[in-house]
Order: sequence, then C-alpha cells, then structure tokens
Amino acid sequence: MQLNEVNRLLDPTPMPLETGYERLPDGVLHVACRTDLHGCTGEMFEWWFRSRPDTQQYVWWHPVDHVFSDWIGGSTDTHVGSIHKVEEYFTGLPAEKLLIQFRSNDEFFDASAYAAARKDGRVTGSVCGRVGMSWEAPRLPDDRILGGRLLHITRDTPWGCALRSHFYLGQDLPSIGKSAQEVEEIVPDALGIALLQHCYNEFTFLSRFLPSLFIAENRKTHAVNVPW
Repeated sequence: MQLNEVNRLLDPTPMPLETGYERLPDGVLHVACRTDLHGCTGEMFEWWFRSRPDTQQYVWWHPVDHVFSDWIGGSTDTHVGSIHKVEEYFTGLPAEKLLIQFRSNDEFFDASAYAAARKDGRVTGSVCGRVGMSWEAPRLPDDRILGGRLLHITRDTPWGCALRSHFYLGQDLPSIGKSAQEVEEIVPDALGIALLQHCYNEFTFLSRFLPSLFIAENRKTHAVNVPW
C-alpha cells in the first residue's frame, strides 16, 4: 500500500498486509503492525500522546528499547504540532535518535472520509506524523520534517481497541533524488523487521498499564468509559 492509498485504513476490512513489511517500487519500506490493545479505547490512545510522556513513562512504554524522551513545542490540548524527541533501540539494532513530528490527519487522509469514519465509529483514535532519523533531521521551509511517516489508527471493540500502525521509512528520499537501490541501502529490510517487532512489543506493553493510568489521571475531570 502506497502512502497515497492510506484512506484504506479508514475501513476495518482486513487488508492483504496487516502485519509485515513490503518494499515499494521507489525503494520506500512500508511496515504494518496490527496490535490488540485489550482494555483500551481510542480516547485513551490519543490521550497517551497528549500527555507527553517523560523519560520515566517512556521507559514504561518499552522497558527494553526506550531510553530517552523529551518534547518540543505543542501543548497538552493536542499532540498535533508537537515534536517528540526520543532515543530508542529497535529490537537489538543500535540506538536511534529520532524526531517524531505529530501532524494533522488532513495531511494524510481525505478530510471528509476521515470525518465520516470518526462519526460512525470505524475510527476512534489516530496519531499521525513525520519521522526524522536524527535529532538534526532536515526540514522543509514550512517546518515539516523530512524522513518517514507513521500512522496509528484505532477502532474500539467490546474487548478494547484494535490498533493499526503503518510506517513509511525513507518516504522523502526519492523526492530528493535517491534511487530505489539507494533508498533500500539507507532503510534495509533488517530495519523493517526490527521495527515490526518493536512496534508490537511497545504497544502490548502500553496496553498493560494505559487503562489504569488514564482512569487515575482523568477521573476528576470527566466520566471515564472503559470496555470492561
């Protein structure tokens, strides 16, 4: 699935690639991971990113791979507009220092299709962004980070929520003149395999404590609905 086809994620019907990775014709590496978050909701998932987890909480998220967390800009009202500055391992590979710039859903999805999916419950949470593969990642004149893309989409169920995570590694490299072979050398299959395992593990870890943390942090401000 190409990045310009991601409206397909608004439909819960299973796709040919729900968990795995594929090399796109231009060399970009597409990684997909489906994770079942038992006891969680899309509201909780979005709140986790709005809460701007510090290094201690970031390590809770993945006790083995996560090292450091800081935030640049943005506010606690929305994750959109903030940049997450992290250091982490991808399942045994050397540590990476990344910038994750959270962006509006409209940058990735058709706005009317996304609004319809939220209204009828096909989508209950989403977190989308651009990923720079270093703390000094280059940016476009309008401040958009160059690198890859990430999309997390949740759908609530009676048991919790289903999470679809999709990554496009090296998405901007063809546009700056890199050949498919050069892109593949920069983002090899080994990175896709490691990211796939890392993603499944980190969101499984998160699902173990997120419901309790969300209830504890939000019980004074509004009624909390949980799927159990």
